[in-house]
Amino acid sequence: MTDQKIILGLALHDGSGALNHAWRAPQVDPGNYTDIEANIRYAQAAERGKFTFLFIPDFPAVRPDIEHAGVRNIIDPMVSLTAISQATSRIGFVATGSTTFQEPFNHARQFKALDVLSHGRAGWNAVTTSDPAVAANYGKPVAERSERYQRAHESIQIVQALWGSWQKDAWIKNQASGQYIDGSKLQPINMQGTYVASRGPLAIPPSEQGQPVIFASGGPSPHLLSLAGRYASGFIAEVWTIEQARAQRQMVRRAAEEAGRDPGDIKFFTGLMPTIAPSVREGLDRRIAILGEALEAQVPHLGSMLGVRITASQLDQPLTAEQLSRAEPSRDPRSGTALKVACQGWTIRDILAHGVIDFHPTTVGPATVHADHMQEWFEAGATDGFWISPDIFEDGVSTFVEEVVPLLQQRGIYPTDYVGNTLRENLGVPEQYGLDPRVFGGAEK
Repeated sequence: MTDQKIILGLALHDGSGALNHAWRAPQVDPGNYTDIEANIRYAQAAERGKFTFLFIPDFPAVRPDIEHAGVRNIIDPMVSLTAISQATSRIGFVATGSTTFQEPFNHARQFKALDVLSHGRAGWNAVTTSDPAVAANYGKPVAERSERYQRAHESIQIVQALWGSWQKDAWIKNQASGQYIDGSKLQPINMQGTYVASRGPLAIPPSEQGQPVIFASGGPSPHLLSLAGRYASGFIAEVWTIEQARAQRQMVRRAAEEAGRDPGDIKFFTGLMPTIAPSVREGLDRRIAILGEALEAQVPHLGSMLGVRITASQLDQPLTAEQLSRAEPSRDPRSGTALKVACQGWTIRDILAHGVIDFHPTTVGPATVHADHMQEWFEAGATDGFWISPDIFEDGVSTFVEEVVPLLQQRGIYPTDYVGNTLRENLGVPEQYGLDPRVFGGAEK
């Protein structure tokens, strides 16, 4: 038993699932992309499972594989989450918003409005953007990394200052006297940076948690660590091994400490892509039925990861004894898992169906497989929680809640109820209103 509990988030995007071509699964309505009721169902299921937040990635451009893979994106994060917030009561909402192309006043207004409407359950995953397709949609060139991150620092500072510009006790609402607000407590911020600026103030009062929670996401580059260390209360990571996760978690915590904050104020989340089935074999068959020919296209990649030549003709055969003798993990952090699965005697198709080259760790099989993975990582100090990306949302979310969550609760590593009503309370991060005084003694003008 431990006082610390696993924190869970549910990655939510196109209404189908994390598995490529999930929209083709027989239990999925391919029109779910525009059906908010589908995402509401998934959010409500996650709330029954005491998930702390929904995590909404965002890619505001059309991907090249849209013809067959689908949109792979929620129709609009802020609009969708506003609707979901009115159909839920405790689960939080962490939406991605780019500091590269959005103005800070827009972010401040949208996220604080969602925070107030949801009674303190909003979070902002503040990211920079370098994709040319996204840049083209905003009619701008891709800026250099240093410029993108400098703009991000300026943007987050301005957003937080705008959030605090309506002071907590500013709203009088005295109908008898006729005073609606204390004007001295709603003042412009007049912040000017190199790339962005805002006069303010923002005419939105504090929510039950004060203001939205800031998240960061991605790999541990020095630029991102500096950003996360100063502002973030949650970090969405891209890692594949316990060792890699533990090292990155320490980097993130150290960055927070160097910024003058408590390292425990920033929670580190690792991804998990579960396929839940009565057996590993049935789970692999479920994945193979959806992935289809996509697995064949991954064969050269697998061979490159293991340092051996593999052809598509070998797809339904295991690696030969000679191949296994020459195979060794490459610099790709996923290659160790791939070799471990290969040594178990699975066919090439089955090895790939295990998700060994997926974007995050994949677990396949009965509930204990997923619970064991999470317990091992959590107790190893590799993570504070997981952002779960089920293969197919329509049945994957509810199955996770009904089968995996009870196991975690029985083991004493997952809460049986919400700690409070706000995202900050359920994350276990401190109150903040305006800029963090530990990082900034006052707003930068």
